[in-house]
Amino acid sequence: MSPTTPDPTPHDPYAALRIPDFRRYISARALFSVATQIQGVVVSWQIFKLTNDPLALGLIGLAEAIPSITVSLYAGHVADSVRRKRIVVPAVLVLFLCAVTLWWLAHPALAGVLAGGRLHLDALHATVVWPLYLVIFVSGIARGFMGPALFSFMPQLLPSRDVLANAVTWSSTTWQASAVLGPAIGGLLLHRSVEFAYGVDMVMEGLALLFFISIASRELPPIEGEKLSMGESITSGIKFIFNNQLVLAALSLDMFAVLFGGAVALLPFFAENILHGGPDAFGYLRAAPAVGSVLMAIFLTFSPLKKGAGRKMLWAVAGFGAATVAFALSTNFYFSMFLLFLTGVFDSVSVIVRQTLVHTYTPEYMKGRVSAVNSIFIGSSNEIGAFESGTAAKLIGTVPSVVFGGLMTMLVVAITSWKADQLRKLEMGAGKK
Repeated sequence: MSPTTPDPTPHDPYAALRIPDFRRYISARALFSVATQIQGVVVSWQIFKLTNDPLALGLIGLAEAIPSITVSLYAGHVADSVRRKRIVVPAVLVLFLCAVTLWWLAHPALAGVLAGGRLHLDALHATVVWPLYLVIFVSGIARGFMGPALFSFMPQLLPSRDVLANAVTWSSTTWQASAVLGPAIGGLLLHRSVEFAYGVDMVMEGLALLFFISIASRELPPIEGEKLSMGESITSGIKFIFNNQLVLAALSLDMFAVLFGGAVALLPFFAENILHGGPDAFGYLRAAPAVGSVLMAIFLTFSPLKKGAGRKMLWAVAGFGAATVAFALSTNFYFSMFLLFLTGVFDSVSVIVRQTLVHTYTPEYMKGRVSAVNSIFIGSSNEIGAFESGTAAKLIGTVPSVVFGGLMTMLVVAITSWKADQLRKLEMGAGKK
């Protein structure tokens, strides 16, 4: 092809959106993601107001993470054993019923009934807070099953792998946008009332359920090789990842970046004690990474990563670590906010490359199990990362702990680049067909 010959297949940034079932999927995901973000804000606010105990807030994440991680491997096996829509729809239905239950529990009249007419604070603690944790626990089980099924269901909606990268980018953009819009909408709704906020969450989850129901079901892809027992099937996802240098390197890189490089758990301290701001300053700092992620995801929708995708992922994670170190040393609020914005930009590159890579290199019949291991890698590292940040801050100080985390992230990039030559040489679109 001569330099003046136009590309016969120009990039279409809307390729995935031209597929009716993918449009229904992305609409459902947008509604569901914003709704769950709203729910997270409202539950945190409600439990804190009932208990006035910061530890109670930490237990929210624990109450959801433990059941979700516990069922993940089995959920991956199920996602590769039955039609994925048959898992997604019941899981979303359970989450919708959890939203209805939270709305019902938020009514003041119910608190009086549960407390036997005694509206004392201690009665509210005993009769309202524990049902909230129970609902969160149940939702964690549903999310544990939904994650692998949803991950493996999305590629089945596409007519060919040619639009996979575009679909992954739109899916990531939707999730990142919800991380910006959901908490903001939740905060605004709380000005009306907790019950009203839960009501909006409930309606949005109900609409998401209808969209998921409207998507045509798909047959499971044919299984390659011998049929495995349930135990062998559950562990096969782990074996696949550890036998695939490219997938293992990408997952490990993201996991350690989150584990060591996340300063989000310590943002309240930075906002008040270092940057001398208040709750508003904390809110701006908390939103900055999500804004950066959304803008970069939108950019990559129109200018996708192709040449040197592996190297760009490595540089992005290194940039994430460097921005984290600079944030720890900054004493200017606006510069600190910009650095957090950059962490979101770099993180978006890493997430999109990782998700596209896992989708591309994982056989269709194994995507549920591999996704389950992926969720344990990345999901658990968020919780453990927050614990690591707090523990390190207690031992060596807040600023040194964040500097240490950022430097460790860059060290992990250097080791990965040295050891995982397949990732370093990765060209997007050169994967398994």
